[in-house]
Amino acid sequence: MEPRRADEAVPEEDERTRKERLKDFAQDKTPKKLKNPTNFQVRFRTGFVYIVVSVVCVLASEWTTLALLVAMAGITAGEFYYMLRQDAKLPNEMLGIIAAMLYPVSVFFLGLDGALYVSLALLLALIVWYVFWMRARVPDVGVSFFGAAYCGMLLSGIIVVREALPAPWGGVLVLGILLSVWANDSFAYLVGSKFGKHKLAPRTSPKKSWEGFFAGLAGSAVFWCLMTLVPGVTMSIPQAILFGLASGLMGVLGDLAESRIKRNSGFKDSGTIMPGHGGLLDRCDSLFLVAVTSAILLVAGGCIPY
Repeated sequence: MEPRRADEAVPEEDERTRKERLKDFAQDKTPKKLKNPTNFQVRFRTGFVYIVVSVVCVLASEWTTLALLVAMAGITAGEFYYMLRQDAKLPNEMLGIIAAMLYPVSVFFLGLDGALYVSLALLLALIVWYVFWMRARVPDVGVSFFGAAYCGMLLSGIIVVREALPAPWGGVLVLGILLSVWANDSFAYLVGSKFGKHKLAPRTSPKKSWEGFFAGLAGSAVFWCLMTLVPGVTMSIPQAILFGLASGLMGVLGDLAESRIKRNSGFKDSGTIMPGHGGLLDRCDSLFLVAVTSAILLVAGGCIPY
């Protein structure tokens, strides 16, 4: 049998066999406990990667924080519009996603005026789209604008907080806000799953309980109290507790709002980008309202310069 020439195509069957051998080899080398991970293991690994990336980007610099927020805004806006399309809406995804990503950029360079400029530009572009695309309806314009503001403008509150203090304390303060959100979610889940008996919003999110709700608020308040230790932050403990409770309340409201969107659209998860969690929107739903609420409370309360 003559050897195959270098320029001769590899038969499809041989190629498939080679791939199977490589797959078997990789499977043999994989530790046994990793071959068939449980749902908790998958959820933990995905959550760990998300937390590490978020912490590194937030602490590294203002530029990496901006890059993180732009990516989050774009991905979550895409998931939002995908769900609304299944709910018989026809949003302009291109304009909405671009605007969502421009919100953090505009606030980074132009301050709060930048968010106003993006909003006006988006509204004008959507009006032009509505006039010249006959299939578009007024609700489609509203959904397109809401998606960009929901996923982009609200997140821009993180930029305001990050730029208020010099490095590295601006990043540390933002990390404190993120930790308060994660503590709210974790405390609510742990206490609610073990002791929860009274449903918080049975029609919107059946698994949430009042017991978990109050535990989540307590977890949020704890990390807001720790934020009083950040140099440059002028905030008393009673003020921190009050702000922590308000922030935790906004986190729960944001979570319930996204649950309502999914329920109306017939979705269990907003996407599949985060195995074990669903979509990125599922993971960030609490952060949207917390980001803008934290910025307003810290600035209006005189806790950080602006």
